Amino acid sequence: MKNQFLLVVLAFFQISFTSFAQTESPYKTKFKVDGPITLGGVAVSGLGLYLISNKSGLSQTEVNGLSKNNVNKFDRFSAGNYNENARKLSNIPFYGSFAVPFTLLLDKNMRSNTSQVLFLYGETLAITGSIYSMTVGSVYRKRPLVYGENTPNDKKTTKNAQNSFFAGHTAATASATFFAAKVFNDYYPDSPWRPVVWGAAAAIPASVGYLRLRAGKHFLSDNLIGYAVGSTVGILVPHLHKKSNHSGFSVLPTYNPIAGNGFAVTYAIQ
Repeated sequence: MKNQFLLVVLAFFQISFTSFAQTESPYKTKFKVDGPITLGGVAVSGLGLYLISNKSGLSQTEVNGLSKNNVNKFDRFSAGNYNENARKLSNIPFYGSFAVPFTLLLDKNMRSNTSQVLFLYGETLAITGSIYSMTVGSVYRKRPLVYGENTPNDKKTTKNAQNSFFAGHTAATASATFFAAKVFNDYYPDSPWRPVVWGAAAAIPASVGYLRLRAGKHFLSDNLIGYAVGSTVGILVPHLHKKSNHSGFSVLPTYNPIAGNGFAVTYAIQ
């Protein structure tokens, strides 16, 4: 994915470098905590991109010695896939997904917390980007296209052909769409549109994963891991920032001049 993560996160960080809105929000954010996390994610992403750029490609001898039988049975069905049209088509929902969270700002309640929503979005992408880039920078896994007879030779020997694990396009898309669905859910927990929103959030990265599979960019397992990483981060970041609605039992010491000393057990809902 080259440096898309880094550029997008930096843009959001710049946009959000303002005081958070004071209107009602389901989230609680602290710049002194979330700022370093986001910047750390950007820094780690940069390190990962450096590692990716220094990976070595396959030699012609290595390419000639490849066999689909060396691919595990779970992924073998896609070994040899190569489709440039599918690759180009996958970029439409991929790039489009980055804009999905911005549609939340069409709602006046979320728009009043624009800085907070965008900052959480930037933090989400920074974390996803750091996991992706460090993994791809450290793991050598050949893309399915290197096993294809119709794949141009220069596509097989480039260092990019070693970046199959895991699927960054799928991870980034899932991160963006599930983040948007989670924020919508938290602002409107009783909305009848929630199943539609969650369904769309799940379908968009799935379509990206399918197209990347057809394109020969990733195996099924790469896409499944990417989907899991992206969706998990997209949900967890806003969820971990939710304001706590404390409720439960409390035990307090009491003094009663008639009954004497003791304890009072109460159940409070806030």
